[in-house]
Amino acid sequence: MKAHTKETQATMTPEKSLKFLKEGNLRFQQNLKANRNLLEQVNDTSEGQFPFATILSCIDSRVSAELVFDQGLGDIFSVRIAGNFVNEDILGSMEFACKLAGTKLIVVLGHTSCGAVKGACDDAKLGNLTNMLAKIKPAVDAITEPTDASLRNSKNSEFVDSVAQKNVLLTIDRIRKESEVLQEMEKNGDIMIVGAMYDINTGEVTFNE
Repeated sequence: MKAHTKETQATMTPEKSLKFLKEGNLRFQQNLKANRNLLEQVNDTSEGQFPFATILSCIDSRVSAELVFDQGLGDIFSVRIAGNFVNEDILGSMEFACKLAGTKLIVVLGHTSCGAVKGACDDAKLGNLTNMLAKIKPAVDAITEPTDASLRNSKNSEFVDSVAQKNVLLTIDRIRKESEVLQEMEKNGDIMIVGAMYDINTGEVTFNE
């Protein structure tokens, strides 16, 4: 499988880009990797890159976007931060990726058993981590069940995963609200912005559509 070129990127639509990622994740689950020569792709992309998707995911070592979607060099822009939230710098990176570099799809990828989400659920305090986790707290507060405080912590895996899913949705809301560039591109049909959850137990990515 060759690296994307300007010509192949131009043939990609938001819908086709999403289909590519779904097919890649299915290959990943089945341990059937696409046949690609990474060293050849190094050479092919040495003078330019033409990715078709931008993926915001967690830094979790088990959730590498390139691996779980079976993509090669030059296929995706990968933005990683604990808890997969956005700030001004990440929004700027996404604007570059879509408006200037031509990607057709933004995926906000959360995952089950997320350590950052667990920290936010437990209201953890540690150096700069304290302020970082505060950005995930709105998702914690948005999940109203269970009401019993003793069940609203990292020991309750169902609660943690509900918060992680909500965090994905709130992040998408922030992208649309805080980036006029991306909001306009989505409105015009130039890009799609979708959420997804990766299951660390099965390798499956479930998209919100």
